[in-house]
Amino acid sequence: MDISDIRKQIDALDNELLKIFNQRAQLALDIGHHKKKLGLAVYDPEREKKIFERMKADNPGPLDDGAIVRLFERVIDESRRLERIKTKGI
Repeated sequence: MDISDIRKQIDALDNELLKIFNQRAQLALDIGHHKKKLGLAVYDPEREKKIFERMKADNPGPLDDGAIVRLFERVIDESRRLERIKTKGI
């Protein structure tokens, strides 16, 4: 396998990640609508802590746990930002 073949695999994975990120964002929006109706806060630090702990426990590597947490922090931050923007006027 040469560099071109490996890059094609990375491109395919990037496309899958894009789809998954958007699916996750839609689910976060769905939760945001429910939270708004129930008068719950967008930010739930206990839920986020559980996500980080679960991801670290399930992490097979080669990324270390710190890298996994940073990646999920970013994903969650963007989901929370989207949730705030989209549910503002509802």
